[in-house]
Amino acid sequence: STWGLLSVSTFNFQWRPRQTQRRFSQLLTLYTGNRNYSSWSLRPWFLLKACGIPFNDVRVALGPGSDLVDERKKFSPTGKVPALHHGDVVVWDSLAICMYCAELAPDAWPRDRAARAFAMSVSAEMHSGFSAVRTLLSMNVGVRVTLKGDAPWPEPVVAELARLTSLFEEGLSRFGGPYLCGKDVCIADAFFAPVASRVATYGVALSPVADAYLAHLRAHPAMQEWTADALAETTRLDAYEAHLLENFVLVEDRRAAPGL
Repeated sequence: STWGLLSVSTFNFQWRPRQTQRRFSQLLTLYTGNRNYSSWSLRPWFLLKACGIPFNDVRVALGPGSDLVDERKKFSPTGKVPALHHGDVVVWDSLAICMYCAELAPDAWPRDRAARAFAMSVSAEMHSGFSAVRTLLSMNVGVRVTLKGDAPWPEPVVAELARLTSLFEEGLSRFGGPYLCGKDVCIADAFFAPVASRVATYGVALSPVADAYLAHLRAHPAMQEWTADALAETTRLDAYEAHLLENFVLVEDRRAAPGL
């Protein structure tokens, strides 16, 4: 389909200057999970904020139980978050949501074709890969931890961190920064926003160039807002907390006290 801004079949982008706040005839509604844990929710949420796309933000409590899944299926076909509603259109999965948003705001992808190709490739790579980092270094925004004892990082984690470092350095070198594909935030940055949070949680250092990029992401107003909301949350999910304490030593917990 064509929205007058982007022909999806041909990628025939028609560009306009980035706006601080856009207006659409129908407001978007984004269903998101807990701020501390939901890395997949962070990605489209960050993109919408960074691109100035107004939306209703509906927070959904995450947790086990078929009753909760059934409740979530009222707004998401998979029973998972994130999910986006725009009029009678429903989009689920973080990458699909970001691609849909690029039809509304085509500068969500870089204008330069080479930069756009790189952004699409690394976004897809993050979406389908880096399973070791996602599993062991699960997102938990409000804490700071270290590995137990003198144990080294598992080899699959080391390999994926090396790939992340290489990927960040390539994008910044080729397209000039300060964001991954140039001077503006794009979908690729949204997909690596959770990585910026994770390296802070787990005290991971990549390289000076990569670390500076991730620090720049953490300083973005949207990331600052997400982090502040995460620190204010009182919900704890037992599975996430148990995984953390099984493998790491808690150094600091910056979150508000758990709710009763």
